[in-house]
Amino acid sequence: MVQKYQSPVRVYKQPFELIMAAYERRFPTCPLIPMFVDSDTVNEFKSEDGAIHVIERRCKLDIDAPRLLKKIAGVDYVYFVQKNSLNSRERTLHIEAHNETFSNRVIINEHCCYTVHPENEDWTCFEQSASLDIKSFFGFESTVEKIAMKQYTSNIKKGKEIIEYYLRQLEEEGITFVPRWTPPSITPSSETSLSSGKQAAALAIVTPEAALKEGPSSEALSNPSGAPEPVATTPDDKLDADYIKRYLGDLTPLQESCLIRLRQWLQETHKGKIPKDEHILRFLRARDFNIDKARETMCQSLTWRKQHQVDYILDTWTPPQVLQDYYAGGWHHHDKDGRPLYVLRLGQMDTKGLVRALGEEALLRYVLSINEEGLRRCEENTKVFGRPISSWTCLVDLEGLNMRHLWRPGVKALLRIIEVVEANYPETLGRLLILRAPRVFPVLWTLVSPFIDDNTRRKFLIYAGNNYQGPGWGAGARPPAQGAPIRALSAQTQQRM
Repeated sequence: MVQKYQSPVRVYKQPFELIMAAYERRFPTCPLIPMFVDSDTVNEFKSEDGAIHVIERRCKLDIDAPRLLKKIAGVDYVYFVQKNSLNSRERTLHIEAHNETFSNRVIINEHCCYTVHPENEDWTCFEQSASLDIKSFFGFESTVEKIAMKQYTSNIKKGKEIIEYYLRQLEEEGITFVPRWTPPSITPSSETSLSSGKQAAALAIVTPEAALKEGPSSEALSNPSGAPEPVATTPDDKLDADYIKRYLGDLTPLQESCLIRLRQWLQETHKGKIPKDEHILRFLRARDFNIDKARETMCQSLTWRKQHQVDYILDTWTPPQVLQDYYAGGWHHHDKDGRPLYVLRLGQMDTKGLVRALGEEALLRYVLSINEEGLRRCEENTKVFGRPISSWTCLVDLEGLNMRHLWRPGVKALLRIIEVVEANYPETLGRLLILRAPRVFPVLWTLVSPFIDDNTRRKFLIYAGNNYQGPGWGAGARPPAQGAPIRALSAQTQQRM
């Protein structure tokens, strides 16, 4: 199976030419890249005007792998072929690499590129993608894949550190601007010229003839991200890597890759409204970042949302007055972590009366509107608290719950609601607190728990009695296993019940 990786587009808030100056300082040797041992130039081409410079090298790498694995494979080093294509006129650098060693057993392809930001010509974007196809490797296929994943993650961070290091070095030397390439017959404008001393130093760094002369570009080999994180921006600026951290949370490079790949697939194949990144990420998390499983469930959910016009429910649907009057639940500020808080007094609600008066569909639609409101509140709290908030807390007060609440049509409606919410709002529940659970609760739990996902069930905290605010036994209560009676409560609690 081919493993594919796609990094987010990371942004330097410096011009392309200055980034190239910092990038070039990595060669011919760089103490921050100990894995790069040596290289030989295979092919090289320069255009007459100096705008195009293509160089291909055979690079020698010392991969961080167990000694036993190297001994079995019969090699101490691996060789990659790398091709760098610098276009100073278009202000782009494309880097392609593939492995030469074990190419009949393992196929590694990588592409990196530096380009000018489409909305700001004084910024530079870096993007990276790679694919890994392990056909066979002496029975160590799983080990090789883990090594590759580890190397990929560490090198992305290392690449960022390297670029930042040389940018600081340039600044310390007084080089904060490098003029753009111009055709040989055109004299650079005086507005963009430096003083004679600085201009000579800057031109010596990035003239096309010297742009990639000193040594190989191991960008594709070391898998760096190559871009310092910019300051926080708005969610609309999807090019900033900081967008992911600011609005989605800390993700590993592989998780970022899964998010970007699934989003790209939706953009290419899905007709209609593309869900927000936060929503895509919920489906990935619910399926442990298995793209195939997440894609399947998300496509089913998108079809369901379109059929039932769920995207417009808050703007077009008004709950019946009886629900507004007798549904004992509502949003109430937020918890200590900033998550929106929903309070539901299920024990005080006449479920039989509501089901008889409205029917199952109306109740379901009302619960969907509550979930949509929860998503909206998460977005608002993300902006207010300055950190990603993607889920909410639900507090369920069961005081007053008795056997009349276990009326069969009512339980049937509850199970249907749980099924729909589980399928279409994964990873939206951050914590569920069940307070003042009465004797009848174990019966209700036995009925509904098989319909609740394992990940969701682990977010339940169950309390009985009235001392749920204290630090005693209640603080450690956990939900029982699927379908099992409540055994997570202490003996003292069960005596109260």
